[in-house]
Amino acid sequence: MMKVAGVVVIAWMVVGALVEVVPHADAAGITCGTVVSKLSPCASYLQKGGAASRPCCNGVRTLNAQARSKPDRQAACKCIKSLVTSIRGRNTYALASSLAGKCNVNLPYKLTPNFDCSIVR
Repeated sequence: MMKVAGVVVIAWMVVGALVEVVPHADAAGITCGTVVSKLSPCASYLQKGGAASRPCCNGVRTLNAQARSKPDRQAACKCIKSLVTSIRGRNTYALASSLAGKCNVNLPYKLTPNFDCSIVR
């Protein structure tokens, strides 16, 4: 029980740090705080891979549903790129790109370090 509590505390510390280092989105309804909040249950998956948890997929689906406009989707893309860049782990971009599919969310692009979020429609 103490081990699980320790992991939860560390996860929240990581999320708190990410909120500080991830830039806020410009002029959009979706903020980086929202992105971090919705994707925080995915931190373990983005670091280690494996199975995406139910809370993680719920966050991915909720974020996808909230990003209705082009500016919202572009803002979310920028925030996700910043978030993925800040996470230390093996091949985080590949894991982030596979996350939508694991959660049954269709994204028409693949996230890479050089992906241009301005082309998201």
